[in-house]
Amino acid sequence: MKHNPGFLKLVDDAKARVQQIDIEGYKKMAAREPHVLVDTREDNEWAAGHVAGAVHLSRGIIERDIETQVPDKAATLVLYCDGGFRSALVADNLQKMGYTGAISLDGGWRALKESGLALEK
Repeated sequence: MKHNPGFLKLVDDAKARVQQIDIEGYKKMAAREPHVLVDTREDNEWAAGHVAGAVHLSRGIIERDIETQVPDKAATLVLYCDGGFRSALVADNLQKMGYTGAISLDGGWRALKESGLALEK
């Protein structure tokens, strides 16, 4: 997908402030560290397939609902979208809300589908 320049500028700005992890780094981390994997994609994207065990909080509602779903602001949250753009924006906002362990998964769903992790519909 070709993204608009204004959106890319916003994403680049967020990425400068948030921690990111690639799929190999995530797989290593997931094997040894408790975390919550959060799918930030839209409902139709989630319904088409997602990582088994992931929590669905789309970008449109996550700031509203995260404190109910994950009240521990020190929890490690690994956020994914389709490619790592929206998840970076979400990680930035969650940091502003006091979540110190918000991490954006670079490569997102596209990388996850090829990762060998269990997926479900």
